[in-house]
Amino acid sequence: MKTARIVLALPGLAALAYGVVLFLDYAAPAWPDSFTTLLWLGGGPIVNDAVFAPVAGVVGLLLARILPKPWRGPVQVGAALTAVLGFVAFPLLWRTYGVPPKPGLHDGNAWLGLVATLAVVWGAVLAAVVVRIVRVRYRAARKIRARELS
Repeated sequence: MKTARIVLALPGLAALAYGVVLFLDYAAPAWPDSFTTLLWLGGGPIVNDAVFAPVAGVVGLLLARILPKPWRGPVQVGAALTAVLGFVAFPLLWRTYGVPPKPGLHDGNAWLGLVATLAVVWGAVLAAVVVRIVRVRYRAARKIRARELS
């Protein structure tokens, strides 16, 4: 088992080393300007650990305590997806001028895309809640009918 882990870890370590070499090739010639690149590379994990993860955790805890049982799971999933989508969309929403004009993902309206995606997510959350409530009421009605028949 230990040998398998080492064999599986070697390609990942090789890719990490190659990434460091590529970054040094990029960063070494323009060192003062590449410091902002280091901040950009390190900023994502720091912002995630300092802002998004604690906020998502507190919101999830509050939702678990406040919401009725059929609402908890779908709303927590919707909140987690909202946090992830916000984290992914943040660079496009924050610095739209820095994105080069090219065909593909970056030529659309980032705000519209985020709002449309969140509308689909929360529509699915609402649909899941409705299905859960209908299922709970249906089961309760079946139990009542079963008691009346026996």
